[in-house]
Amino acid sequence: MSDYPSVNDLTLEEKAALTSGTNPWSLGNVAAKGLPNYTITDGPHGLRKARNTESMDVEENVPATCFPPAAGMACSWNPELVERVGEAMGEECIQEQVAVILGPGVNIKRNPLGGRCFEYWSEDPYLAGHTAVGIVKGVQSKGVGTSLKHFAANNQETDRLRISATISPRAMREIYLPAFEYIVKTAQPWTVMCSYNKINGVFSSQNRWLLTDVLRCEWGFKGIVMSDWGAISDRVAALNAGLNLEMPPSNTDNQIVAAAKDGRIPATQLDEMAQGMIDLVAKARPAMSRDGYQYDVDAHNEVARQAAVESMVLLKNEDATLPVAKGAKIAVIGEFARTPRYQGAGSSLINPTKLTSFLDAIEERGVAADFAPGFTLDDAAQDPALTEQAVTAAQQADVVLLFLGLPAAYESEGFDRTTLDIPAKQVEVLDAVAAANPNVAVVLSNGSVVSLPWQGRAKAILETWLLGQAGGAALADVIFGDETPSGKLAQTIIDDVNDDPSAMNWPGEEGRVDYGEGVFVGYRYYDTFRKQVTYPFGYGLSYATFDVHDATVAKTGPRTAEVTVTVTNTSDVAGAETVQVYVAPPKAKVARPVHELKGFAKVALEPGESKSVTIALDDRAFAYWSERFDDWHVEGGTYTVEVGVSSRDIISRLGVEIDDDGKIMNLDEWSTFGEWLDDPIGAPILQHVLDDMGREAGRPIIPDSALMVMFLRSMPLRSLSVILGEAGEQVAANLTEAYRKATA
Repeated sequence: MSDYPSVNDLTLEEKAALTSGTNPWSLGNVAAKGLPNYTITDGPHGLRKARNTESMDVEENVPATCFPPAAGMACSWNPELVERVGEAMGEECIQEQVAVILGPGVNIKRNPLGGRCFEYWSEDPYLAGHTAVGIVKGVQSKGVGTSLKHFAANNQETDRLRISATISPRAMREIYLPAFEYIVKTAQPWTVMCSYNKINGVFSSQNRWLLTDVLRCEWGFKGIVMSDWGAISDRVAALNAGLNLEMPPSNTDNQIVAAAKDGRIPATQLDEMAQGMIDLVAKARPAMSRDGYQYDVDAHNEVARQAAVESMVLLKNEDATLPVAKGAKIAVIGEFARTPRYQGAGSSLINPTKLTSFLDAIEERGVAADFAPGFTLDDAAQDPALTEQAVTAAQQADVVLLFLGLPAAYESEGFDRTTLDIPAKQVEVLDAVAAANPNVAVVLSNGSVVSLPWQGRAKAILETWLLGQAGGAALADVIFGDETPSGKLAQTIIDDVNDDPSAMNWPGEEGRVDYGEGVFVGYRYYDTFRKQVTYPFGYGLSYATFDVHDATVAKTGPRTAEVTVTVTNTSDVAGAETVQVYVAPPKAKVARPVHELKGFAKVALEPGESKSVTIALDDRAFAYWSERFDDWHVEGGTYTVEVGVSSRDIISRLGVEIDDDGKIMNLDEWSTFGEWLDDPIGAPILQHVLDDMGREAGRPIIPDSALMVMFLRSMPLRSLSVILGEAGEQVAANLTEAYRKATA
């Protein structure tokens, strides 16, 4: 880095230039000072590099491995596998001379209709952060940067460029920020990308609290912040908020120069933002200097294949319909078997190095099957001839593999879905096929959950999400039993979108959306309020069977613990079980979910094998965000640690006594009588003041009545005069003065 200039070597105009891209897909070019021009490009599930970096075209791209999008990868619950995917992505960036790949996207799936749910990880921030971090670690291990996005609260596509998300501080801290926080603190992504939307009325690109106070000062972020493409409405305000890089360039460097000259941008702020860009270019230089590097296309395809295998979730498997028995006569029905839906649409559209459909895969295996397309993937009405052809194929088969799902036009960046249902004509084909042959296994392709009111007509359901370029081969691996499904749902499946807690406030109105459900997102809502779901968060079947037993919890510190549990494979099939640890709080001073995921471990086991795993619970596992303290707060008490294999299949419940963190609020005249009674400092002061005043008056100031005390508990001190008259005013004055002296 010594041959790179520092910000002190640059002119004002060069500093301004560094804070904007040089074209839609590159940055860093101050040729006069020796700074090279490096390419950045889209991810997040593979390299989407435009053939023409001067263009915003998202369809003409260089070939790259298309890995499964996050909707599937999150269901692997396997951070090590995700990291291998990240390593492969980093190698492809080196070959294509890409300094930063834009991803992963860790926004919360607030509502299953969200148009980008396919490229986001989960409804749960713990799972999202602890899986997506593998992408950051893997890519950056190769000397290439990532861009953690979209910071923050980009949870819908409707009006996404300007919508203002009204979110409580507690919901922000407990739901919408933790995945970002964990990845920043654990892996230090080179860049963070701000979101388009406003948060509580302030654009993310201009939100100094978000980009500087929280991200840099509180979390210790060392990299640069860039805008989403076109997310800046006021470049001067954005730079002052802590945004280093505008993308794409708007040719407004003169605005930065003028603002720096007249003092609207402090010199130190511009220097800090520009120096960050120099540091980014310097970090990328070693990898970008590797001329002639070539990645192994076939090896990366195998990584994509394994990732696809672990992305699938077996939802149902009556009569051991899957895997398909050897020698069974098979009918394959559904256009998706021939024309796979393997990725989402929009800025993440990848040009795969190769692509294998399920029909390709079974042909390669030499498996004979009758194929019928069943339906078309457009909006045309169902062709009765296609239904008849499908029924004929089903009648002649031992088992039917029926491929259903959402056509590509149903979900994409840029718009939200309007229904959870798959196209009606596909259900029509299912009805006809199931009537002809009850041995139906449905294979689903979709980027976010779909409703399953028809599941009674299928003996097996395999949710495959979007499997990437090697999905056909991976499907054959699972369907024919070479691999055992091990995926667990990262998103609750419901049949009626109106059952979602955000439904009343989705997708907002008149430029604003209220996050009125607060922290009760996804399973936190369904489980707390005992709502019926189709399949719960964390659920997934296997061809193997497991016994999760001998769970124990041990306190390791005042507010930390660790859980140890043994998992045994009780079958003759190799497989993997995911142990999930949820923490259930005691009665708290705020409304808390009945339980929350705070740890997990995926355990691979051979037949008959047992393994013991230990999962640590830090103090955040027991904390909630207190808006009174403006900080995390742990209330002391007996917490229940739940060990299970889904949020609704809890095998062991273990108590652990957790110490209070000792935080106390500052009391004043607006504090309630009850808050004074419950406060370790305030309570003795209150009693002392009341005793003194009672002696002077010759009678108790507060009548000795439990009912009166209950009535007073909710009243601020300044309101005591309503009940106690002048004595109430004196109580308030004497208390606040005594407290001030005691805490001075």
